[in-house]
Amino acid sequence: MNASILKYLRANGEQLDSEISEALRIPMGQLTNLVAELAASGEIICCKVTRFIDGKKIEGTSCRLSCDLPAPARGRKPGARKEPDDRIPE
Repeated sequence: MNASILKYLRANGEQLDSEISEALRIPMGQLTNLVAELAASGEIICCKVTRFIDGKKIEGTSCRLSCDLPAPARGRKPGARKEPDDRIPE
């Protein structure tokens, strides 16, 4: 079962536990135990989330692969400022 959860997360990225349970047809109680084992071994990262979809509050656990970093945000990034060039053209 653990391999099927990892394969699903590789294919679909970050998912809620309810979405994983529905897609893989695993009961939530069993999935919770499997996810806890994977999180303890360091293969996945989980966090509690609350989402509002069409005004309906949905609470669950968000899971993603531990090696799968989220894409960096778009736009300018903070960094070192460029120093003015001290060379004077001759």
